[in-house]
Amino acid sequence: MDSIISTRDLTRHFGGMTAVDHLSLQVSKGEIFGLVGPDGAGKTTTLRMLCGLMDPSEGAAEVAGYDVRRNPQAVRERIGYMAQRFGLYADLSVDENMAFYADLFGISRSERAALLPDLLRMTRMEPFRKRTAGRLSGGMKQKLALMCTLLHRPQILFLDEPTNGVDPVSRRDFWAILYQLVQSGITVFITTAYLDEAERCNRLALMDHGRLIQCDSPEALRHGREEGCYEVQVREHRAARLILQRAEGVISAEPFGAVLHVFIKPARISPQALMEQMEQAGLGPAVFRKITPSLEDVFIAMVRTAGSAADERGGETRLH
Repeated sequence: MDSIISTRDLTRHFGGMTAVDHLSLQVSKGEIFGLVGPDGAGKTTTLRMLCGLMDPSEGAAEVAGYDVRRNPQAVRERIGYMAQRFGLYADLSVDENMAFYADLFGISRSERAALLPDLLRMTRMEPFRKRTAGRLSGGMKQKLALMCTLLHRPQILFLDEPTNGVDPVSRRDFWAILYQLVQSGITVFITTAYLDEAERCNRLALMDHGRLIQCDSPEALRHGREEGCYEVQVREHRAARLILQRAEGVISAEPFGAVLHVFIKPARISPQALMEQMEQAGLGPAVFRKITPSLEDVFIAMVRTAGSAADERGGETRLH
């Protein structure tokens, strides 16, 4: 695999807390790689270490062929980093913000003249060049931030939850731009808490409490589980969920609209046995239907499994 990002046991401590816990990843050149997890999982800390903005406590990472600890400046020259709160200037226009960042990156006027029209056309921001950033919608602000990040033609684009709080249409437009960038040869490393959005990545690393749970393609994650996922129709969801959660062999039981989604270990329990437990508790009839799990189902099941394993080991306290 032609890796452009590589980490080995990457770890970051804050006092007695561990934000990132021995994270090992390989990211291929030209892919969209997603780091997925809930708020506090360690995603932003991981990104900051990969961008050379924060030293690891342990382990190592290479980005674009450079060690992030020994050569942070070389790393920063080859990447674009778009933080959750990118530093746009509200009283400057779109053109003025881009001119400011072009000056910051040392982009010559001839390079700007060649690049800016392409960026404006790709993001469909041409009609808004004179509008101040403070008067842009959330989606437009993200597009402007992305354009500013791309001015120095980075090899790798690091995006920290770029569509957080952005409307669905703008999220779709933003992803269309990312696909164009990948086609042009840029590698995209994105963090997100949106599991439906994570489906758009080539590969995903599922992360929780600073630890890597699993890394694979969205398709493989959804179809590669040994456990069975079932849609359960039953009366009194809350009572049924409590019974299912306590049943041996049940990994997770979560509400999903008008039904429950339940992961079970086939070697430990059967749907028929669970249906009988529902009947005995006066909650029948319960209908179990096997389904292909969503990424949300998979992530919850993996977190539950990892949590049970940590409990058995006597898990440590970590930074959320």
